Parts: sequence; C-alpha cells; structure tokens
Amino acid sequence: MAQAIADAVESGDHLLVQAGTGTGKSLAYLAPALVVDGPVVISTATLALQAQLVDKDLPRVGKAVAPLLGREPTFALLKGRHHYVCLAKLEHSDEADPQDSLFDTGGGGGGTKWLGEAGRLGKQIARIRDWAMETDTGDRDELDPGVDDTAWRMVSTPARECVGAARCAYGPDCFAELSRARAREADIVVTNHSLLSVDMMAGRHIVPEHKLLIIDEAHELADRVSSAAQAELTPDGIDRTARAARTFLEGEEYQALVEGADALTVGLAETPAGRITGPLPQAIVEACTLLDGATRRALSRIGEIKADDPDPVRKQQAKALLDEISKTSQRLLEDADHDVAWIEQEPRRALVVAPLSVAGLLSENLYDERTVVATSATLTLGGKFETVARSLGLPVSDKPGQGADGWTSLDVGSPFDYPKQGILYVASHLPRPAASGLPDAAGAELLALVQALGGRTLGLFSSRKAATQAAELLRAKTDLTVLLQGDETLPLLVRKFREDRNSCLLGVMSLWQGVDVPGDACQLVVIDRLPFPRPDEPLAAARSAAVDATGGSGFAAVSVPIAAIRLAQGVGRLIRTSSDKGVVAVLDSRLETARGYGAFLRASLPPFWYTTKQEVVLNSLRRLSAS
Repeated sequence: MAQAIADAVESGDHLLVQAGTGTGKSLAYLAPALVVDGPVVISTATLALQAQLVDKDLPRVGKAVAPLLGREPTFALLKGRHHYVCLAKLEHSDEADPQDSLFDTGGGGGGTKWLGEAGRLGKQIARIRDWAMETDTGDRDELDPGVDDTAWRMVSTPARECVGAARCAYGPDCFAELSRARAREADIVVTNHSLLSVDMMAGRHIVPEHKLLIIDEAHELADRVSSAAQAELTPDGIDRTARAARTFLEGEEYQALVEGADALTVGLAETPAGRITGPLPQAIVEACTLLDGATRRALSRIGEIKADDPDPVRKQQAKALLDEISKTSQRLLEDADHDVAWIEQEPRRALVVAPLSVAGLLSENLYDERTVVATSATLTLGGKFETVARSLGLPVSDKPGQGADGWTSLDVGSPFDYPKQGILYVASHLPRPAASGLPDAAGAELLALVQALGGRTLGLFSSRKAATQAAELLRAKTDLTVLLQGDETLPLLVRKFREDRNSCLLGVMSLWQGVDVPGDACQLVVIDRLPFPRPDEPLAAARSAAVDATGGSGFAAVSVPIAAIRLAQGVGRLIRTSSDKGVVAVLDSRLETARGYGAFLRASLPPFWYTTKQEVVLNSLRRLSAS
C-alpha cells in the first residue's frame, strides 16, 4: 500500500485502496506522506481516528523518518471554526438569549424552562471564560470537563457568521485563525470529511494548498458531502434569525420575517411528512416566496459591514442567517431536478433540500491539482471497486472490469485468516422478514445462539423496536446482563460489555460502525435483517426513483450498495485482531435465498467459513463457550 501511494504521487493517478481492519493502513499511508515534497492533507470521518493519528501514529512515524529528512516533520489538526471559542462572541455572551441556541436544535420549550437553565448556562460560560484566558488553542475538545452544546453555541461562531479577522477586534488573537496559520506551516494537516466538504463547496480556500490528499474512511465521504450540501428551513430558525437581525431592521422588515415563519408553520402543518415527489405544495411555495422577499429586503436594509461599524460581529451573524434563508428559499422555489425536498417527521418539523447526487460535485472539485488516495476497509462492493468509484465522482468504464483512465485500485487484503477465525451463518430456514420489529422465529433463533455461547454477543438491529424486543426476550429467558443502547451513554455501555463476559450489547445503526471490542468479549455478532435503506429515507428513495426512470434498477443501483457497505461494517465488528474467533449470524434468509443481490452482498464481506446449518453453528458456539 505504501509503495502504491508513492507510485500514485509520482504518476499523478488517483488511487483507491481497500485495506482491512488490522492491516496498519494509517502507517502505510503516513510513511509515503511524510516524505512527499509538499504539504499533505489527511481527512477522516471520525474523531477517534483523528485522535489516533495526531496522538499516536504521526509522532511515531515522524520520529522514524527524522533521520531521512534531517528533521521531524510537523503536523497540525484543522477543524471547523465552530470547534474554537470565539473571543468576540464570548465578550457578549452575557447578553445572548439562550433560546437562540435552543432554536439551533429545533427543540421545544418556552421561557419558563430557560429561566431554570440560566444559572447553569451562566456557570458554564463563566468557566469557558476562565479557560479562554489560559488555553493556547481554544479548541473545545481541550475543555475538561466539557460543557453542553447550548453553552458552546453561545460562545462559538460558524464560518458563515464570522466577520473575518481583518474586521474583528479580536482578529489577531482569534483561535480559529491561529489554527489555520499553524496548518499552513505544517507538513501534514489532519482534518475531517465535513470540513473537506465545505472546503470543496467554498472554492477550496479553507484547507491549505497541498499536493496529496489522503481520505481515510472514504466510504463515508459521499454521505458527508451530501450533508454539507443540505439546507433546511424551520419556523424556529427563522424566528431566531429575525431576533438576531431586529436591531438593524425597521419594524415592517422584522414583521415580514415573522410572517414568513408563520407561513412556513402553516405549510409544514398542511404537508404530510416525507419526500415531496411532485411540484412543491402551494402552501410551501407561498412560504418560500414570502421568506425570499423578506430576507432580500432585510439584507438590503443592513447593507455592507464597514470599518467603523459599532457591532460588526452581530451584524455579520444577522447577514449570514438571512442569506442562508434567502438562498434556501430560492433553491426550493427553483424546484430543480438535481435536488430532493422533503418534510422531516415529528417532533422536528423542517423543510429540507439536498442534492440528488454528489458525484458531479466531487468530480468537479475533489481531484484537480492534487493526487487523491481514498482508503477504507469497505471499498469493494460485490468484489469490485467500480460502485464506490462512481459514487466518488471517478470515471468508470461501461465495460466490466476495465476501470477508467486517471485512477487505479488496490486491495491489500487482510492479515486475518477469516475462514479459520470466523463463521458466517445465515439462518436460511427463517421466513423472509416482513413487519418491523423482531419476528418470533428470529427471536427464537437469537435466543438459541446467545444461550449456546453464554453472552459475549453484539446484536445489531435494523430498528429500535427490534432491539428493544430482543432485550426484553433475553432478559426474560436468560440470566445474562443485557445492555440496550439508549439506557446509558454508548461509551459506558461498551465498557461494561467489554468487561462482563456474561453480557450482551444490543443496539441500532450507530453500533454497526462505532464499536471496537477485540478479544473474547465479543464472539457473536447477530444481525437481525439486511440493512437496506428504509422506504421513507428521502434521499435513497429519490435516487432509486431516478435510476428507475432511466430504465435501470434503482434497487440494484442504490439500495443494494447501501446495504452492502452497512452490512460489511457490521460484520467487521467481529474479527478485530489475529487471535479473535467467533460467529456472525444473519437472521435474514435473503442473504442466502435472494438470487442476484444475495451473492453480491456475500461477496462484499470478508471470506468467513460459510454455512446455513444451525446445529453446526450452535456446536461451534458451545465449544467457544467451553474454551
């Protein structure tokens, strides 16, 4: 892998590398990255991997290459502006309305609730103020103990609301600006997919110029870009904007914003939740039209920010919020074919718009003037790179297996002996899953498997209802400790699961990727059904319908690849080291019986020893239990 990356830098071709868990892929890309002549950027999807790179891997490899370079290479962590305390915002934090932060989350609650919160928030902000006088970075992650999101929003500024260092009284001391300055001087910059996405859409001026971009956890990138390109309108958000801008507006301009929020409330109430498949409903059109006009007039009234403005920070915040509502309203009114609009389900009513596909955006903005290396444990679907390459905006030949010019691929395999370390068991005798929840037959199968091993089970479920039913069943029929996601914080549940061999940890989608329990604490992973996107997932449904409209199969082109990545991530929870052993049990017979996609999904998984025979698996689990 290290040699392939060095070759890619030399040739200029982009590279996709699949590297299984335990391969040491971070070391494999850091070695060539540290000797590249020019800055390198590494983007990750999770904070855990960022911390591993900065705290462990980079210092380790940096020392190793120091004799070759004649010095230790430097590195910096680059985060979004909102991760840093804003000194200008902190100065006025006592004057802020806590409800403004409440509206950011779309929550409910009135003034009475916030009267009770004021003392707690005040104490947290006072602690932030003391910390801000001592910290060198201003990074929220270094504030210990931490504060809640409401308090932090009152002392931090998103990029769109920042007035800019040149026009801010605190510009020379700005923590976010100082972090960017450090990044510009570093050999290696570690950032995240969300900031990388914003950088691409903002003309690539946030992340420092570089020659090599390494995207770890690359299977997550397209979804993060979709999220960054998503926008929404909520009545609460518009009310917050109106209050933020009120100081700079005439009464009728403020009132127009309030009327727009009221119109949106009516439109959301009259429109069923879910994807909007035809033209926008008239009530939504009227609300967006009112909001577009109101925000344009408000922006015109506020005008440009000048050097002698008495309060440039708050004026910029008001302008940014108004501009976002204006652009989102216009985007919805355009009703473009390349966008998808939907109404969020209760309790959070919101009008949301997102791109139908981000492949074009990635193709235009990700690859120019730099070499891109994308790596993950799950880049091949059905044994091939083409599906993921297409989602990342890379050209793919119409002829199977021929790839395309401009990029190459490599599967470095895994150090694990999957056929000897694990069994993939599909309960093919079970009925095809139908209703939501855990069917009786699947529950009986789960119980038999768990009892054979005596705990040490990670249960990955497609719905909270199924996970809850499974927990109730195991608690009623066994003496095992049953840990259910949501009962306590996830880190605490995982720690208890790791320490108690007689326990089971059950949960939903966030457990499919975020749990790392090596050793004999986890020797059975049970998956209740194939993780296809739900029919009410607006983006997946719209993308599937678009493929159907062109004569293709939306199910095969959209739903099956999503399920393949999710399934591979879930199955990957079992074998984490070369000494791990265990069973992955899938209680969905379609993985064996479905012609076409069943084989495709199995080909996307590690090469476990495969069986559909229950007694074989139960005997294997009993032997594991005895050992």
